Amino acid sequence: MVFREFKGKKISALGFGSMRLPVIDNDDSKINEEKAAVMVEKAIKGGINYFDTAWGYHGGNSEIVMGKLLQKYPRESFFLATKFPGYDLSNIDKVETIFEKQLEKCRTDYFDFYLFHNVCEMNIDAYLDESHGIFAYLKKQKENGRIRHLGFSVHGNIETMTRFLEKYGNDMEFCQIQLNYIDYNFQNAKAKLELLEKYKIPVWVMEPLRGGKLASLKDGFGEKVKEKLGVAPVDAAFRFLLSFPQVTTVLSGMSTEEQLEDNLRIFGDAKPLEKAEVDFILSVADEMLKKKTLPCTGCHYCVSHCPKGLDIPTLIELYNEHCFTEGGFIAPMFFAHYPKEKQPSACIGCRSCEKVCPQQIKISEAFSDFSAKLGS
Repeated sequence: MVFREFKGKKISALGFGSMRLPVIDNDDSKINEEKAAVMVEKAIKGGINYFDTAWGYHGGNSEIVMGKLLQKYPRESFFLATKFPGYDLSNIDKVETIFEKQLEKCRTDYFDFYLFHNVCEMNIDAYLDESHGIFAYLKKQKENGRIRHLGFSVHGNIETMTRFLEKYGNDMEFCQIQLNYIDYNFQNAKAKLELLEKYKIPVWVMEPLRGGKLASLKDGFGEKVKEKLGVAPVDAAFRFLLSFPQVTTVLSGMSTEEQLEDNLRIFGDAKPLEKAEVDFILSVADEMLKKKTLPCTGCHYCVSHCPKGLDIPTLIELYNEHCFTEGGFIAPMFFAHYPKEKQPSACIGCRSCEKVCPQQIKISEAFSDFSAKLGS
């Protein structure tokens, strides 16, 4: 197992994510404990010492099952991470109740790593509002030793992330971001890495394979990667992440023993990609994106011509994400607290924006399709 250092600790470069544990009858809330137990044992024997869970995973049962399964092993032999569920605004004033319940569910006296979960446009104002007492309470738990290291995960844009860091950056010890060779540019992960480097905050990686999409590439891209790099696409995706020295651990949400075994194989002696190889895999990402996304450059010529005042570049960015991911939660989460009159459904199809678009994008058609996909 490849290990990376964090404040005098050796953390496995491959972390065990427990959002996609094996389940019974395709019911996400019914974890197959027998299979999960085998996976946890195999993970520990393979060198994994970082286990990540969260309040909402598997309908609230991930923390319970992981707490139960990890009881078998000495507490000091692994690192356990969970998160405050601020992605659900109904939880904002319940930090103490939730934290105490999480300790109970996970059968532990402390968390090695604890995160503000999913800092994004929807909850940033609540997270920054000190009247809710979230930061003050979590900082106190750290002082009391019930949280060893405090950090945050982020799905929001760079502006939202900057706001969070401007307020709490000096107290954040690590940050979990969505990073893979698709999202390096597509979701502006490159800028997020640079921002975290400015604050000297180490990086934890989530969605390294983009929900499994990068494990087996379609449309000839898999063969292209194998021919150029001499390894399978899944190997290339993980080795890309190890090319960044600020990355401490890569969380993989494994659902089967086979996936776990393959990941353990890769991280047994995984070598970072060389610069030329990184450039190549990023060029593959560009080709993949061109097949499913609109070529918006964010020039904003369209905005001044929209009679509804829509932020067209942002809406296209979200549309591209939704199309490439073939659904997902990013766009619905964004629009849950976005003015209805500024959403894609507000487009009246006048095509004024299209007359000045340098890329000749059929914006009105895209927004009609986006509205249909969102059911709005």
